[in-house]
Amino acid sequence: MRALNKSMSIKNKLAYFPSILKSYISTLILIFYASLIQAQIYPSKPIKMYLPYGPGGIGDLTARVIAQKMSENMGQQIIIDNKPSAGGAQAFLSGLQSPADGYTLVMGGNGSAISQSLFKNLPYNILTDFNQVSTMAKFSLVLLVNPDSKYKTVADVIAAGKAKPKSLNFGSVSVGSTQFLAAELFKQMAGIEAQTIPYKVSAGLFTAIRSGEIDVGFEFIPPVLTSIKAGSVKALAIAADKRHPGLQDVPTVDESGLRGYEVTSWNAVSAKTGTPQEVVERLNKEFTSAINSPEVSQSLRKMNSEPFPMSQKETRELMISEIARWKTVIEKANIPLN
Repeated sequence: MRALNKSMSIKNKLAYFPSILKSYISTLILIFYASLIQAQIYPSKPIKMYLPYGPGGIGDLTARVIAQKMSENMGQQIIIDNKPSAGGAQAFLSGLQSPADGYTLVMGGNGSAISQSLFKNLPYNILTDFNQVSTMAKFSLVLLVNPDSKYKTVADVIAAGKAKPKSLNFGSVSVGSTQFLAAELFKQMAGIEAQTIPYKVSAGLFTAIRSGEIDVGFEFIPPVLTSIKAGSVKALAIAADKRHPGLQDVPTVDESGLRGYEVTSWNAVSAKTGTPQEVVERLNKEFTSAINSPEVSQSLRKMNSEPFPMSQKETRELMISEIARWKTVIEKANIPLN
């Protein structure tokens, strides 16, 4: 009798299994078509973009110029919401707490790559919690000296550092910033020892350069181009793969002898993991179209930024490689984790 009951139980389960399978397949089909329909009507409402820094800076201005053009092209407003905080935590947490539907984006970039290694308890992971959608723009770093400095070339700086270790003072803004790490990378690649002095703001760095308190300053071009052209500071070399259009007489660091040294600040946009791929692809297409438009390209170049659209795959690969790169620099420099 027990065997009969067992046999009937198995038969009932087998009879029930096809209906479960049919239900499962039907659900998958519904999900697929729902995703397809969502992609076709996207966007049907405004899109919010969180920024991990305050208004008025180069990253904020870049986002607003591109967002305005995208809003025109897509027929829906892209709303910029500034949430400055250490490591970009507030902006990325806001993105993480929102639905993965493409209506919430977070702007990041090389700063996000650095934060991934610089902060021990970062409440998000840029690679696992988010999908990178597109890059936006980039701008290069410049090495600055006093106009009367005895260092006329990068080779002069390296020679002095090797002749008398720890005699040089470098300057940048904020420990852990891209500029600070650029100075550390320079020392590592050049094989010299020097002190890197961090300043709270660029104005303090400029004062230190002009007073002779530091020998070489590391800063990005946009906030210093006017000072360079006015002659209050001198550009020693550009940390890019080519010369800057506005500073054609200034060589690159690579041209000056330190092969392979390049540091750029770049920004990008990410969407929460789980956002439909069709929506991510649409967003990438829209970012690329807006960035490549004549009016946006011109506006970015006026801000001394270079239009820098990449595919979704290229953007993610860049984020991965930059995380690895700056992790190595941070570890070699023994920079304490925050």
